[in-house]
Amino acid sequence: MASIQFNGVSKRYDDGPAIVPGLDLTIRDGEFMVLVGPSGCGKSTTLRMIAGLESITAGDLIIGGHRVNDLPPKDRDIAMVFQNYALYPHMSVFENMAFGLRVRNFPKLGIERRVRDAADTLGLSDLLGRKPGQLSGGQCQRVALGRAMVRDPQVFLFDEPLSNLDAELRVQMRGVIHRLHRQLGTTSVYVTHDQVEAMTLGSRIAILDRGELMQVGTPLELYNDPDNTFVAGFMGSPPMNLVSVVHDGTQLTCELINLPHPKLQGLKPNLLLGLRPEKLVYAASAPAHWPRLRGEIELVESLGAEMLVHLRAGADQVIARLPGLRVFTLGDVLELAFDPAAVYLFDAQSQQRIRSDGARAGAGVC
Repeated sequence: MASIQFNGVSKRYDDGPAIVPGLDLTIRDGEFMVLVGPSGCGKSTTLRMIAGLESITAGDLIIGGHRVNDLPPKDRDIAMVFQNYALYPHMSVFENMAFGLRVRNFPKLGIERRVRDAADTLGLSDLLGRKPGQLSGGQCQRVALGRAMVRDPQVFLFDEPLSNLDAELRVQMRGVIHRLHRQLGTTSVYVTHDQVEAMTLGSRIAILDRGELMQVGTPLELYNDPDNTFVAGFMGSPPMNLVSVVHDGTQLTCELINLPHPKLQGLKPNLLLGLRPEKLVYAASAPAHWPRLRGEIELVESLGAEMLVHLRAGADQVIARLPGLRVFTLGDVLELAFDPAAVYLFDAQSQQRIRSDGARAGAGVC
C-alpha cells in the first residue's frame, strides 16, 4: 500500500489550456478516494497521470514516498480496472486473470494460488474454464477486478468501471468493490461522474470542475457542508435547491420565500439561498415559527414510497422530496415549510458559501 501526493501537478496538451491547471491533493495510505465531476473536468486525466499513461507537464507526483513523474507504468506497481473490461476473448477466465503474472514470470504454483484465491473472493470459482463471451457483463467486470487483484499492487485505479452495466448490476458491483477494499485495504482511486457511486464507495471524495479541485472530504462532509454552489448542486439527487434572493438587512425575499434572517448586515444585496429537497415538509405538520414556501405544482415524479414535487412561483422553482402518499393536481398551489437552520447562503457572484462565525458542518448559516 502507498499514499499518493499531487504537488502542483498540471497537464496541458501542446499550447492549449491546462486540462489540470495545478492539482494539490493527498490520497492517504489505504484510502478509497473517489474523483468525481462532470465530463471534461479532468478526473480521468488525473487517474491516467497516476498510472503513467499521461505525462505530467509540471509539478510532482509522489507515490509511496517516491517521485514517479518519469517512471514508466510497468514500474509503478499499480493495477488498473477499465470501463470496457479489456479481457482477451480467446483466453479462459483463469488465463485472463493469470496473464499479468505470467508475463512477470511468477512461479506457476504462485499463479495458481493467487488466481484461485481471487476467484473464491469474487465468486468466480465455477467460471474459471469459461471464456469472456460466455459471461454476463457483471461477471466480466469481476474477472477484470480479479486480474487486478492477483497482482497485489500498492495502488488500485478504477476508471468508471461500472458505466457499461445496468442499474441492478451497478448496485451489485458497488457491493463487490466495497467488500474488496475492506478486505484488502489497498489504496484505491476511483473515477466516476455518478455521485451515487461516489457517496456509497468513497472514504473521501475529491470534486473536480474544469481541472480545479472544488472540495475534498468525506461524503457527509461534502453533502452537509459544501464550500460552493458547484459542490452543493453536484452532491445529492435531486441536487440542492438554489434560489436567487435579495435582502434588506433583516429579511430574505423572492417570489417563493420570505425569510427573516438575523445575520445579513454587511452582505451583498443579491444572494443565493440553498435548501435541500428533503428539508421541505408539509406546512400543516411543521412548527408554527418555521418559514412557509408557496408555489404552483408544475411536475410530480412518483417514486413509490416518496415523490419529487416541482413547485414554481414566477421565475423561481424548487423541488421537494415528500412522502408518496398524496395525489396532486398540476397547477394547484402547495404550501410547504422548512427549518430556517437548514438554509445555506452563497454569494451570487463568486458562488462561494457565506458562513457565519463558528458555523459547523451541516448547520447551515443560522
